[in-house]
Amino acid sequence: MHDTHKANRVARPWWIGLGVALMGALWIHGASGIASTTGYVGLGPEAIVFVEGIGLTLLGLILIVQALRGTFTAVAPEDADGDEDADASAAPASRQALLLALAGMGVPLLTMRWLGFPLTAMLAFTLVARAFGSPRTGRDLVVGALLGSLTWFVFSRLGIGLGAFLPLPG
Repeated sequence: MHDTHKANRVARPWWIGLGVALMGALWIHGASGIASTTGYVGLGPEAIVFVEGIGLTLLGLILIVQALRGTFTAVAPEDADGDEDADASAAPASRQALLLALAGMGVPLLTMRWLGFPLTAMLAFTLVARAFGSPRTGRDLVVGALLGSLTWFVFSRLGIGLGAFLPLPG
């Protein structure tokens, strides 16, 4: 029985947890660079980013511990009939997808001042969409630019500054 249980386990690489923990560390570092403006509840935008960073870091550490202990178990995806006999290893973890998602999360930390909010959002959206398997880079660039622009305009109308729309020399 012990061998059967061991055979049903799917080996999960520890680097997934490391990637999530590093993404959390990037968020925590990024929060330190956000201007400390507080709203009516006494919390500013840096507090939310900081809490998200802590959460991601903790989840990453938990994933690392689970990977090293071998406690990841196979969860077979259900097919259309509700059977759970589908192959759980059909879509293995991809380092390239993880790195693209990490790059998408790190882009705002590196480019916001030089590119402005909409272009940074466009790049981040495109990288994360590619990480999730989107083959249409052109469409993703357009959708990211539209979402970034719309977000910038909505926050501007609410009186919340997200920096320059496009940082033009002047």
